[in-house]
Amino acid sequence: MFSGKGAISSPISDYLHELLEQFSGLDAGEIADYIPELAKADHNLFGICIATTEGHVYEAGDSRHEFTIQSISKPFVYGLALEDNGRTDMLAKIGVEPTGDAFNSISLDPVSGQPANPMINAGAIASAGQVMGHDFDKKMNRLMDMMSAYAGRPLTVDEAVYQSESETGYRNRAIGYMLRNFNILEEDPTETLELYFKQCSVSVCCRDLAIMGATLANAGTNPLTKERAIRGEYVENVLSVMGSCGMYDYAGEWIYKVGMPAKSGVAGGIVAVLPGRLGIGVFSPPLDQRGNSVRGIEVCNRISMDFNLHMFNVVHPGKSVIRCSYDGSHITSKHMRDAFERSRLQKEAHRIRVYEIQGDLNFSSTEVIVNEIVSSSQDADYFIVDCKRVLTLDQSTCRLFCQLLLKLADMDKQLVFTNCDAHPALGKYIRRKIRGGDESLWRSYDDDYALEYCEDRILEKRDVKSSPTLLEKFELFAGLSTDEIDVISSKLTKQLYRQGETIIHQGEPASQLYLLAQGQVSIKITLPDGKPRRLATLSQGLAFGEMAWIERSERSADVTVDVDALCYKLDIDDFDAMMADYSTIKVKVLGNLLRLFSRNLRKANTEIGVLC
Repeated sequence: MFSGKGAISSPISDYLHELLEQFSGLDAGEIADYIPELAKADHNLFGICIATTEGHVYEAGDSRHEFTIQSISKPFVYGLALEDNGRTDMLAKIGVEPTGDAFNSISLDPVSGQPANPMINAGAIASAGQVMGHDFDKKMNRLMDMMSAYAGRPLTVDEAVYQSESETGYRNRAIGYMLRNFNILEEDPTETLELYFKQCSVSVCCRDLAIMGATLANAGTNPLTKERAIRGEYVENVLSVMGSCGMYDYAGEWIYKVGMPAKSGVAGGIVAVLPGRLGIGVFSPPLDQRGNSVRGIEVCNRISMDFNLHMFNVVHPGKSVIRCSYDGSHITSKHMRDAFERSRLQKEAHRIRVYEIQGDLNFSSTEVIVNEIVSSSQDADYFIVDCKRVLTLDQSTCRLFCQLLLKLADMDKQLVFTNCDAHPALGKYIRRKIRGGDESLWRSYDDDYALEYCEDRILEKRDVKSSPTLLEKFELFAGLSTDEIDVISSKLTKQLYRQGETIIHQGEPASQLYLLAQGQVSIKITLPDGKPRRLATLSQGLAFGEMAWIERSERSADVTVDVDALCYKLDIDDFDAMMADYSTIKVKVLGNLLRLFSRNLRKANTEIGVLC
């Protein structure tokens, strides 16, 4: 039915492309021109990237276009200075209070000369002055190694921008000498100022910013390279000043609306961090009056809103979101099938993938599930997501699952959900989004019926077979000669049962063995709460009622007709009487029963092994 060729793109990448298209037409803002090299930027450049602490990266647009990091370097250099000097010494040099002033304001304490925080230029120059090293080159090498560890690749300085910064940075030079006057900088400020100009001239791309943000979100360890960029005990200090001061005189409104520690730069970059979960990088050169990227602000606001990423939206930590996963060759439905169908499924049931998920679902946890399914989409066509152990799910989860469902459908693949009764919002959201389209795309079953549905699609099963199964085709009678089959046939009676009828009632005495020649039946028990529970579904060519028949005990379950069924019935007394004259038949039939029981036991053992 399905080709199974080619993996799909991630719904998260698709979402970023949608944002790119939506905000590309936003023409507000001006490119920074106080540094001549920055004025050469292309107004239309626009890139977006998200990197998660799981090491997944999603990007769109000009995400690999390089630009200079500018003020986004400040929190990272501050972190290096913290490692070199410790919190106490750094607090003595640089405060951590927001000013509400612009990035280039000269906010120094009138008595101590201490800069208000490390995110304004005065504080950043002071931070650069605290980086340890025997000489300028040593300090610069340490700074570049640190930034490269954050980005996960070697970074370089844009020398043209550096020269432009150095030649026009009169205000920053004035700040440097004021810091020297108050002994915040304890040596001639020239070297520190050149270090600062160089740190601002490091070339990065939007992807770098997202990974640098994800490294902070991951307690200082790069989620792609696993290299530590900053000691974990200082990450909270860096994120704190980013949260309170990173967006300058927009910091309060930013944290209110977007709710993530962030830092902007006048080249048009923004990095935002959601601790424990992800980093966001956006690049678009046009700036607002505060020096922040116009499109970058809008994109971050939209991502936060669409996926509930505000850091004060409390997420309950828990176990791994994917409790277990397996394919349809390891665990099958309770639909017991004939030898041909079993053989077909044995070869192709790996195209079914099942994911048992758990805990509280939000953007980050759902992204893990979506990424796993996307990665498997080249080799599978049917995906079952079991929500039985899900505690809560939010709008971002509904959005991602809906996008994944539609994406899979476009590739002729199917996403099926199970045990969603406790989370009606998911089905409601998806049905609303696909209204007017193919509403059959939303499918929700219990886990067993979902497996059966996918198996039937593989078998391309649309109708029950039209002709009855011959006796010699029943596995129960495998190995019997024609004469022995004739003997069995002489003892059988035929009976037709209509859909909905109950053939066997739980608790009644067992007196007959049933051979399903045509149709379909289900074996069910009634749970203590009164609800029925399916134990198995049988297609034609299979027998039922054999357990109680052998034990001479009461029936342990009901057997009801799903599709009009033709049964051959064999009475216990007739079987016993027949055995007196045809003992070989009894031996063969009981041997076949033993093989059937053994196969079912092996199947159960396999399933237990997968699920444990």
